[in-house]
Amino acid sequence: MVRAGLTPERLTRAGAELADEVGFDQVTVSALARRFDVKVASLYSHLKSSHELKTRIALFALEELADRVAAALAGRAGKDALTAFADAYRDYAREHPGRYAAARLRLDPETAAASAGVRHAQMTRAILRGYDLTEPGQTHAVRMLGSVFHGYVSLEAAGGFSHTAVDPQESWAWMLDSLDALLRNQGNEQ
Repeated sequence: MVRAGLTPERLTRAGAELADEVGFDQVTVSALARRFDVKVASLYSHLKSSHELKTRIALFALEELADRVAAALAGRAGKDALTAFADAYRDYAREHPGRYAAARLRLDPETAAASAGVRHAQMTRAILRGYDLTEPGQTHAVRMLGSVFHGYVSLEAAGGFSHTAVDPQESWAWMLDSLDALLRNQGNEQ
């Protein structure tokens, strides 16, 4: 018998909330069953495995983050767009640490190609058009921005910036100014 109100979508959303509370690595079908006060077996009518649950959470997080970034980018260009993109990314990681971790889950190629990850790459490339970068420079820049943003928010989340008197927000702004200058310079050299 299927428990009333449980759907794959509801379980995914609850799994995302659980990830933010306890960490993405700790999300299992068993933990989700405890949250709904049901037997694990009753969830298997909605989910095949913990891997499917984690994949669903990853897809949910990618979509949610893409929507947030798209809203932040609307009507912006150049450094303003770069800053809006970066701030939306950082804010999401701070507000939803488990979902952010889920968005880093390695997906199989077919699932990845159908995910909102594609939108992330498209939005990053749209920002870079304002810097007149051509290939392969544009691909290098996409990789650089992803690495810098992910590295910064990961270090910040781990407390890596709590040992100095310099405000992490000040460093974030300095970094974005530096990235903007670098991208403008690269665009001029091509």
